[in-house]
Amino acid sequence: MKTKIKTILLFLITVSIIKGELKAQNNLQYLRPSGKDGLNVFEDPKADTILYERFKVRIGADFALQFQAINHTTGSVNDTLVELGNNFNLPTANLNLDVQLADGLRVHIRTYLSSRHHNEAWVKGGHVQVDKLDFISKGFLENVMKYISIRAGLDEINYGDAHFRRTDNARAIYNPFAGNYIMDAFSTEAFSELYFQGKGLIGMLAISNGKLNQSVVKAPGTDYKPSFYGKLGYDNNFTNDFRFRLTGSWYINNADTRKYIYGGDRGGSRYYNVMETTNDESDFSGRFNPGFNQLTAIQINPFINFKGLEFFGIAEFAKGGSEDDNEDFIQLAGELLYRFGRNEKFYVGGRYNLVTGRNTEDDPTQEISRINAGGGWFITNNVVVKIEYLQQAYSGDGWSGTVYEDGKFNGLMFETSIGF
Repeated sequence: MKTKIKTILLFLITVSIIKGELKAQNNLQYLRPSGKDGLNVFEDPKADTILYERFKVRIGADFALQFQAINHTTGSVNDTLVELGNNFNLPTANLNLDVQLADGLRVHIRTYLSSRHHNEAWVKGGHVQVDKLDFISKGFLENVMKYISIRAGLDEINYGDAHFRRTDNARAIYNPFAGNYIMDAFSTEAFSELYFQGKGLIGMLAISNGKLNQSVVKAPGTDYKPSFYGKLGYDNNFTNDFRFRLTGSWYINNADTRKYIYGGDRGGSRYYNVMETTNDESDFSGRFNPGFNQLTAIQINPFINFKGLEFFGIAEFAKGGSEDDNEDFIQLAGELLYRFGRNEKFYVGGRYNLVTGRNTEDDPTQEISRINAGGGWFITNNVVVKIEYLQQAYSGDGWSGTVYEDGKFNGLMFETSIGF
């Protein structure tokens, strides 16, 4: 009985503390808003619009649940595909902590409470962000820090713009569809990033250790080197109704060890068990990872917003190293949406995604294409429901003799996402 009373008292105290912070939850500096207000926000805003008052803690969370009704087929004579039924996927959840440590100094931590790839709760990553140096001395280098930001930690790296719109485990509120792109550019690495943002210009230079799994033990025959990556772009609201953004990003690492840019998401993919066999199940079904060791990747992203009409595109080139006799893969994608209704709480649209290439000069071509069409409704700023039809097809001689030979999956997805 005493234990129960102590637990209740501890719960009430915690609620009181949290309740006292709720009014300040969205008053952290230089932070992308949660929920619908964060749509089409890419890098954290540099505008100094929030007055620093004191140490603050923002507690947020994400939840996502899908109902999947997808079928798959293969042209392979060895048809061992698992039988798919219509049912709910595993619910996923994130816990987000953002802490204002000082004026212009903030830390972020995200924990995956439930994910497809891991049953246990674990920390996805975290970083510190510096937008002012007033914690050193009031006004220190203030004319420089109007345009400069510094991010460092072990977390999601800023390669390309697609990762700002993707589903990050349970954070699905920024993604108009259920799934991410076929070549899903996302990785968590130990990094340092230096930003310039001003007058519409965006510049970023960065370095990471190029590793997803951190260890000081060097495996025999490995050749670890740092990764160098960056971004250049322009983003401007020409009128109240018209915004244009164009960025180019690159990622380079020539060490002869596995690169994780297209295989770094440890939350798992959204389309469950598609194109899986009874002998080969994966938590990343429906995606494609070139698996290059040496890697040079470039991603170009146009974004146009005119009134309720919105376009986002990807032109991406992933080239392997000549020492590994690797070739390259190209990813093209276009996403067109129309947002309408009061406060644009409804949207409809479509996405086309194509990946084509080959692993080596002597290999035949592999091609994957996907079409998504659907829409959504923001019931509130923090709750969205979505429906989509999708079809993904595999073609090219590079799939011959595998389950992907003339393979295809298609069907409906329903998703509900909460983010605050």
